[in-house]
Amino acid sequence: MKLVSVVFILLVTAVTHCVSLVLPLDCSDIYNHDNSQPSGVYTIYPIGATSAVQVFCDMDSLGGRWMVFQRRMDGTVNFYRPWDYYKFGFGNAAGEYWLGLENLFHLSLRKKYELLVDMEDFSGNTAFARYSSFSIKPESDGYRLNVSGFTDGGAGDALTYHNGQRFSTFDRDQDSAEVNCARLYLGAFWYNHCHHANPNGVYRWGPDGTVYAVGVSWNQWRGHDYSLKSISMKIRPVQ
Repeated sequence: MKLVSVVFILLVTAVTHCVSLVLPLDCSDIYNHDNSQPSGVYTIYPIGATSAVQVFCDMDSLGGRWMVFQRRMDGTVNFYRPWDYYKFGFGNAAGEYWLGLENLFHLSLRKKYELLVDMEDFSGNTAFARYSSFSIKPESDGYRLNVSGFTDGGAGDALTYHNGQRFSTFDRDQDSAEVNCARLYLGAFWYNHCHHANPNGVYRWGPDGTVYAVGVSWNQWRGHDYSLKSISMKIRPVQ
């Protein structure tokens, strides 16, 4: 009887190990399995076998292997949403979407990541900001942001201002300001007092100062009143 139990345990362990090898945690795992895979939508498993979620994998930028967790590109998805949407994710990986804070947290537990923020304006100009370290804390700590190691790709450093901040939505105000930054700037982010970057703001078309700083902005590049054509935030494991 003991021998049967030991064999059963060994089989379960072997199967579990094989499953963990087959199910990719992120886009880097997909790339490492087959480096000929093109950029596109893939399925990852950030919290285990029952956590399948689709993401866009950027296999081209700066060596590839980037997993996009936030993307704006055409204004087809409403990003002014409450806490639970930002916790669990929304949108479509083939277009505009947010992966979900809970997924990001669990990825942060498993690997050390770097961050790339790509952006484009309505004149076709592009820029990026890169950070050598990116992670977030659990929900009990407000999914607090930890980001450092800035490298300039022409965009300037808008994100260091948000380092150490908890995530805020219009129905969960966790910023450092006396006002509700998410309500005031019609978005959701790791707001401080309030923002230098507002990637989840209202999708507008270029320069528009009608309502101050509510657009999809990266202040250090095009200013608070320029709403970008596209922006994406993506991570990959540090090698």
